[in-house]
Amino acid sequence: MLRPILSLFGTIFSLATLVVVMVALSIGAVFHIYGKDLPSHESLANYTPPTISRIYSGEGKIIDEFARERRLFTPAEEIPELVKQAFISAEDKNFYNHAGYDARGIAAAVVEAVKTRGETVRGASTITQQVMKNFLLSGDRRIERKIKEIILATRIEETLSKEDILELYLNEIFLGQNSYGVTAAAQTYFNKTLSELEPHEAAFLASMPQAPGRTHPVHNKDRLRDRRNYVLTEMYENGYISEAVKEEEITAELRSVQNGDFPEWRETLPPRDYFTDEIRRQLSQDFGEGEFFTGGLTVRATIDPEMQTAGAQALQRQLEQYDRNAGKWRGTGETLPEEVLDDEKAWREALAATDVARDIELDGKWYPAVVLERGDQEMTVGIEAIAEVQSVPRKDIAWLPGDFKETFKRGDVVHVRRMTSDDDGSLIRWTLRQVPEVQGGFVAMDVHNGRVLAMQGGFSYQDSVFNRATQADRQPGSSFKPFVYAAALDSGYSPATIVIDAPIEIDTAGGIWRPRNSSNQFYGPTPLRTGIEMSRNLMTVRLAQEVGMDTVAAYAERFGVYDRMSTFLANSLGSEETTLYRMVSAYAMFANGGERVQPTLVDRVQNRYGETVYNHDPRDCVECDDPSIPQNRGPRIVSNRDRVIDPVTAYQLTSMMQGVVQRGTASGAINLSVPVAGKTGTTNDARDVWFVGFTSNIVAGCYIGFDQPRGLGRSAYGSSMCGPVFQEFMTQAIKKYGGGKFKVPEGGHFIKIDRYTGERLPDGASGAHVVAEYFRDGEEPLFGYVYDGGFAMGTDLDIYEQNRSEEVREVTTSDGDTGSVGDKASFGSLSSGGLY
Repeated sequence: MLRPILSLFGTIFSLATLVVVMVALSIGAVFHIYGKDLPSHESLANYTPPTISRIYSGEGKIIDEFARERRLFTPAEEIPELVKQAFISAEDKNFYNHAGYDARGIAAAVVEAVKTRGETVRGASTITQQVMKNFLLSGDRRIERKIKEIILATRIEETLSKEDILELYLNEIFLGQNSYGVTAAAQTYFNKTLSELEPHEAAFLASMPQAPGRTHPVHNKDRLRDRRNYVLTEMYENGYISEAVKEEEITAELRSVQNGDFPEWRETLPPRDYFTDEIRRQLSQDFGEGEFFTGGLTVRATIDPEMQTAGAQALQRQLEQYDRNAGKWRGTGETLPEEVLDDEKAWREALAATDVARDIELDGKWYPAVVLERGDQEMTVGIEAIAEVQSVPRKDIAWLPGDFKETFKRGDVVHVRRMTSDDDGSLIRWTLRQVPEVQGGFVAMDVHNGRVLAMQGGFSYQDSVFNRATQADRQPGSSFKPFVYAAALDSGYSPATIVIDAPIEIDTAGGIWRPRNSSNQFYGPTPLRTGIEMSRNLMTVRLAQEVGMDTVAAYAERFGVYDRMSTFLANSLGSEETTLYRMVSAYAMFANGGERVQPTLVDRVQNRYGETVYNHDPRDCVECDDPSIPQNRGPRIVSNRDRVIDPVTAYQLTSMMQGVVQRGTASGAINLSVPVAGKTGTTNDARDVWFVGFTSNIVAGCYIGFDQPRGLGRSAYGSSMCGPVFQEFMTQAIKKYGGGKFKVPEGGHFIKIDRYTGERLPDGASGAHVVAEYFRDGEEPLFGYVYDGGFAMGTDLDIYEQNRSEEVREVTTSDGDTGSVGDKASFGSLSSGGLY
């Protein structure tokens, strides 16, 4: 009787054992099959997550940041325990105890899925499994992925410590609002560091991983509050916080940046501008776009925020003045629909959504506004961020030809700013503004090291991101002439060399070219100094012909004005296009005595580990570590830079360009407290106007013109339009950086000459006609020899005489146009062409 029973139990045991073995073998086979071609988990040990690259000013303040995924990597040891505990409570309470997966959690998830017939399927993934999914696998909910996840999780637990795994998780997890990782999320939602978070805020962040899109702090506020309170309860049950803390934190308001409870992180940064965007453009080329946006680079910019503001506003002021003188209203091109204008909440929302510039601070902040009502004597506008509607009086548009009803429509989006009293800052009225159609660029840099202190690529970055300082190729006009003169001075000419100023005819492929002077006058034999001071085109063409355009082109390329310059004679007058950035850096080499400078917007770049991967200044500070240096003397710095031109040549040109400012084409626009040198430039029909100038410390340049080149008008010159920009900026720059006499190099001596005739004068000579020129030692200057560039001068040429009054008359040219010419004008003065 006993034997059958035992036999039955033996059979059952054998079958059970067989089932267990078969299940084990099946599971083993499954894990073997899915575990064969899995990605290597060992790569996670060296994982470097994509992180934000940040740009800092010289004072160490963050001025911009760039990233595809907004992530700030934080090592595990720097993440507060409170934050770790919140996420462990929310996602994986057994994290420190399991071997990568939670068998009980998986079983519970299976039971729940069976009960609901598949309607409710929860992940039951541990933090380790989530790391595997985020880093090595896809996010689909198939059983195959779950098996692979478990396999990898067990493997990684054998490779990395729990803290390493938690570090990966807390830096990689997506928490909504383009925030990856807890550090970036704390900044995004609370504008706080991790150490500043309260328990309810840590629980807030820990509520996000499950469904960031369904727990928005504004649109899903109640759902997020419930999830946060659940996390706080779990933290209490896990022993991380006390019951009293839990009860207090559960009652806390759900506060966030998105609800307007904290200022946004971006509000602490200045608006993105041309400077930082140009850094982005250049470093993306140097390091690769992927490395720049994900490499966590720390970039120390050369920008001086004070000088940047001064340069931007100087350019903006001149552009706006030109625009208002034109007397034409264009507006923003944006109009709000009629149906929202009678509802304040509706028009404010519509106005906030318009794509108009909000980064203009010229004479006060410019606000977007919408026209609500138009009257005969005033116009009512609703202004963004201003509580009550405001009015603009009729006298504010006196610069426009029409009245409010003729010029504006109801719903037009405009810009306005406060007009305030200079005495006490009180409001006078709101005044209408518009972004000018005319554009321009401005650059300022240190002449000794090429560090760019200020850069403005247009009126407003938010209106147009195109950087006209670095990307716009424009004709430099007469601002190119110093490079022709540099080639001549290095070729044996001197500031006293006489060159004929007389008409020229040049046979080109396009026909006869007849360059002319701006004044339509001919001045006969003239010293080089006067030629550059008064920007004489005919002298420059003759000089370029005498020296050779191959030589001129070689000098321009040596200075970096062009990569490869064409050798057409017209290019000696600046007809070949280049950028303002190149011109300003080239002028810096005149200012520093002829040494090459490499312009830069960046002092230093460090990688995510703090290692310097780029340092701009290559000079050797041989005494920086010497403690015995006297306090009244700086350390000795040895320059190993290449020399572009002879220092005597650089000084001669600097002296000649000082004459441009003192008595030449820029004399009416530039008046500063320290020595200044520079050169104006105005192209045909004033399509581009320039001024580039420098003190002993700072070089700055400006150009103004329409993006689609057309004439700026008969009164537009480099001196009248760019001169005031340089004057305003350099007035501020001198206060900070100072300036002094330009250094006279060794190897030369001074001789006094007549600046009108080039004759040598006695050492004791004085007067307005006397100038002391610097000549090289060992070279006896030739006085009285005249260069004509191979072009003959007619014997009947009417030469302009100094101090002679001129009768100007209107004539009709051969093509039917009219022109103003001087008295006794000859054929050459009526011909077209040339830059001045």
